[in-house]
Amino acid sequence: MCGILAVLGCSDDSQTKRARVLELSRRLKHRGPDWSGLYQHGDCYLAHQRLAIVDPNSGDQPLFNEDKSVAVTVNGEIYNHEQLRKKLVNHKFRSGSDCDVIAHMYEEYGEDFVDMLDGIFSFVLLDARDNSFIVARDAIGITSLYIGWGLDGSIWVSSELKGLNDACEQFESFPPGHMYTSKSRGLRRWYNPPWFSDSIPSVPYDPFVLRHALENAVIKRLMTDFPFGVLLSGGLDSSLITSITARYLAATKAAKHGGKLHSFCIGLEGSPDLKAAREAADYLGTVHHEFHFTVQDGIDAIEDVIYHIETYDVTTIRASTPMFLMARKIKSLGVKMLISGEGADEVFGGYLYFHKAPNKEEFHRETCRKIKALHQYDCLRANKATSAWGLEVRVPFLDKEFLNVAMSIDPKSKMIKKDEGRIEKWVLRKAFDDEECPYLPKHILYRQKEQFSDGVGYSWIDGLKAHAADHVSDKMMVNASCIFPHNTPKTKEAYYYRMIFERFFPQNSARLTVPGGASVACSTAKAVEWDVAWKNNLDPSGRAALGVHLSAYAMCKSPVL
Repeated sequence: MCGILAVLGCSDDSQTKRARVLELSRRLKHRGPDWSGLYQHGDCYLAHQRLAIVDPNSGDQPLFNEDKSVAVTVNGEIYNHEQLRKKLVNHKFRSGSDCDVIAHMYEEYGEDFVDMLDGIFSFVLLDARDNSFIVARDAIGITSLYIGWGLDGSIWVSSELKGLNDACEQFESFPPGHMYTSKSRGLRRWYNPPWFSDSIPSVPYDPFVLRHALENAVIKRLMTDFPFGVLLSGGLDSSLITSITARYLAATKAAKHGGKLHSFCIGLEGSPDLKAAREAADYLGTVHHEFHFTVQDGIDAIEDVIYHIETYDVTTIRASTPMFLMARKIKSLGVKMLISGEGADEVFGGYLYFHKAPNKEEFHRETCRKIKALHQYDCLRANKATSAWGLEVRVPFLDKEFLNVAMSIDPKSKMIKKDEGRIEKWVLRKAFDDEECPYLPKHILYRQKEQFSDGVGYSWIDGLKAHAADHVSDKMMVNASCIFPHNTPKTKEAYYYRMIFERFFPQNSARLTVPGGASVACSTAKAVEWDVAWKNNLDPSGRAALGVHLSAYAMCKSPVL
């Protein structure tokens, strides 16, 4: 992932201001270690830190149209850029970069071009002809983006909080699927799929349609000029993505790098994920890389993780830490891009608490709530834990076209029914249960859901809780609501993370970017109401799904630890 920073309409266009913008942009250099760029037009600055994956020789940013009247700084990948170029027959491109189409699409179609982009992106486009600008973020928020306001009337945009948190009076997360235009001086939603409404879908489940849609989503992401790999935990989602990639790689441009597909996994010694990933890799024939870490390794990295991930959310930090450690190892092997399985649990109701969904209507509404919040949780983790080391993650399960198919299925088919042999994500498992040409062995295809922070080893979370208990006293917890009135930490682990976050990001705007609320096994606060027993066992771990997880926690009356 690249890093972008824009300052729009500031009162100072001096060399001192330019130096300040460069200084703040350098805070994002970990996201784009390959090149830096800065464009100034009057009182507007567009800065860029580049991670070169497509056309490394001529795709440096900011990017421009033919006469340089339109400039763009962008973080992302546009998967349909070749099709879009065919629509722009009267335009001349300066590079082969997939993002080079953005300025030209704007010239041709105006603001409406954003919905024509198939990919992941955050960008700022500046039109020097009338000094207007557009800020936009991809549909689900796979790329990270923040917007802030200066006392001088300026608007700031950054890929990460650290690019603007001490330069703006107020700032917030830029909402996914939205754009901000200087002409309207406000936000408007450009992404409006049918599933965003309250209506319950009714399309009959067709396993072949679903399979074809996911295969297409994977194939279009095999677009790279550098070595890449897949994240393989051995669970259903990552194993399916790996299987599809291995099956179709030879017919894609990514195959030009030669050799076998590389897969990566991390865990504590003897963890569930390591064993399952090894089995999947052996079956699929990947070159598998297995990384080990200790609980102490993870604890030692917590401060770095919170600085890079920019959250104090407990489950996000638990899962981000092993991913952060793994990303560093992967980068050392020369890999720049990864394909991962984020999003499937939200789309198909894969979290174990979905076993208690009372009806198909509530099941569907909860999946919608989960997808809409992904930019604050799993997308944020996947983006920033890997960007910290100059890697990019692509997530096929959150492809726009795939979402249209998967979210239109009658949720009755997604419901978990043990008496009929239908476990979580049954519709996805069934779609790839091919007897003639198997995608995966049966025991992997039907493996119970493990959240990443659990699958790397159960002692990981237990170790974090014990470490927090050593650093946060009972007395500190008594005053927690006075010290942290917003999103008051309910456990010592949450208090410990919050102290670290506040040291890096002390502004009130920063703490407001982090979500809160009760959760069990990664549920929303609304879904906690599905089972009265959960209210006394609030913990985002999958093992908190009492009566569902095979290694569930014993009932705990006190959530302090």
